[in-house]
Amino acid sequence: MKGLMALKGHTRRIVLAGIDTLAYVLICLAYLGIDYLFLGEAITHVGRYVINSLILLVVISAFRVIFRAYTNIWRYTNTSAYLNLVISDIVGGIVAWIIVYFSIDKTATNHFIAVTSINLISALTSRFAYRLWYKNAKNSDVSNNHKIPVAIVGAGQIGALLANELLNNKNSRYKPLFFIDRDTTKMGSYVSGLKVYPENEKIIDFIKSQVVSEIFIALTNLDGEALAALHQFYSKTNCRLKIYETPVKDIDGNEDLAPKRTIREFQIEDLLFRRRVDVVNKKTLDYYTGKTVLITGGGGSIGSEICRQVAKCQPKKLIIFDIYENNAYDIQQELVRRYGDKLDLAVEIGSVRDRVRLDCVFEAYKPEIVFHAAAHKHVPLMEHSGCEAVKNNVRGTYNTADMAEKHGVEKFILISTDKAVNPTNIMGASKRLCEMVVQCRTDSKTSFAAVRFGNVLGSNGSVIPLFRRQIANGGPVTITDKRITRFFMTIPEASQLVMQAGAMAKNGELFVLDMGKSIKIYDLAVNMIKLSGFEPNVDIQIREIGLRPGEKLYEELLMKTETLTKTENNKIFVEKDTPYTRDEVEEKLAILDKAVEQFNEESVDSTAVKEAIRKVVPTFHDPEELNKDVK
Repeated sequence: MKGLMALKGHTRRIVLAGIDTLAYVLICLAYLGIDYLFLGEAITHVGRYVINSLILLVVISAFRVIFRAYTNIWRYTNTSAYLNLVISDIVGGIVAWIIVYFSIDKTATNHFIAVTSINLISALTSRFAYRLWYKNAKNSDVSNNHKIPVAIVGAGQIGALLANELLNNKNSRYKPLFFIDRDTTKMGSYVSGLKVYPENEKIIDFIKSQVVSEIFIALTNLDGEALAALHQFYSKTNCRLKIYETPVKDIDGNEDLAPKRTIREFQIEDLLFRRRVDVVNKKTLDYYTGKTVLITGGGGSIGSEICRQVAKCQPKKLIIFDIYENNAYDIQQELVRRYGDKLDLAVEIGSVRDRVRLDCVFEAYKPEIVFHAAAHKHVPLMEHSGCEAVKNNVRGTYNTADMAEKHGVEKFILISTDKAVNPTNIMGASKRLCEMVVQCRTDSKTSFAAVRFGNVLGSNGSVIPLFRRQIANGGPVTITDKRITRFFMTIPEASQLVMQAGAMAKNGELFVLDMGKSIKIYDLAVNMIKLSGFEPNVDIQIREIGLRPGEKLYEELLMKTETLTKTENNKIFVEKDTPYTRDEVEEKLAILDKAVEQFNEESVDSTAVKEAIRKVVPTFHDPEELNKDVK
């Protein structure tokens, strides 16, 4: 049998067909002997019997080839392969009987039924026996004593698929012991040879009493809240928890680029208390095919992910524009390794503050689509250096938008933030002004739009990398206030939202993603500590340090004055208030320019800039004003 395992391709098929033929001959001889010895009937027409048998052999073999029965690798096959073999032999037997009945012998019916049935049972039995032998042989190759014992949560189709993969893969490091499921109809039954136990409070003690080292979650369509509940429940076992990830489908029902089937660690993204949002479909991606796309801030967290998404769409040319050469170099090298000469890629170093440099880049490449992601975004730092937020965020957006209009850009998409809604800090107010800059250009041939979303998990300067570093250093994990809440999304979600908005944008829209419920930063810290294998406030302390300058306890995605309208995607909405005119925006910028000039001449204090922002952003508030009513 080991020799058969080593055979490949046509050779293996020929050998298997030869074994089947030999078995068929032995069956025919046995049938002949039984007919003579036990039934006492001598076959007087041996020649006709041989001809009938040869016709049956040829026809059945032909139908096995037609039904591709010999293309299966039987040690890996499923029920459909066995059913396919049954159908091929039944059809072949009927066809052979018809041929013989109407041309040679009308008395051969019993012979055909008996031989066809026995031959089919022989083929099925041999293949099933081979599969069992192979499974046992593999298991004996690698001692189970060296495998990690695991329990599988979910005794459904996905769980059974995982169990079979672990049991049948000789290279697997895992040994599944049993299933756990909530379905009471499965209790005490066996799936893939493993017993199913009920998911209740007793299961925790049962798992502790076993030799289980890891627990695999093999369930589909779970949102963050359900995953968080499972994580919290099974963490009581002190076992390592992992997720069996299967293909995820996008809004068109097509499988996305997520790993096909993988066993991975829990991630903080799994515990966001909402489903992952997939907003990009094939139609959207096709929009960018053959287009020249420029991304300012292309080396940043969001900008680099947009670069990755655009690169998949086979653009005519992709231009990365960034002031920080190290980030730009990193994403350039990543894309070069992945696509090589298939992607026409350019990297330009420069600042959005520099109109001359921008003009040169736009003139050289003539981009059709511009994603404007370049910005200062750190709230406390911008609170101190307010004039830099104005110069980089507001004037940078103004400069880039001007160049887009001058050089005939088709679409311009601004990356905004929920901090622009009723802002309590200079950074948020500067992004609200950026929205005004693009929304006022309704008379332009260039379509301008803005995309607003919440905090992005894992982005540079975000709370997740900070918490990871603090946990790695043994704590404490610092939060500003236990009451503080934020909207969160993943970097892929943020980039997909931007891509979708770019495809849908017409002029002046402000796109907002339905991000579900906001999340307490304290809960986020607790979950991250647990994911790291520690007990919050026992192994790793969580410490409040007080709100930072300009920080409010909650963020909003929508403004009260805006009108909410739906888009073709039920997860994306458009907020479209009455935009300011170009002249009104110019007046606001003139006030800010004067404040920046005063700042540069007098001190490093941001007082003058903040006072100017109060004048030009009507929705600006002191943080204390909004925080006082939060409990």
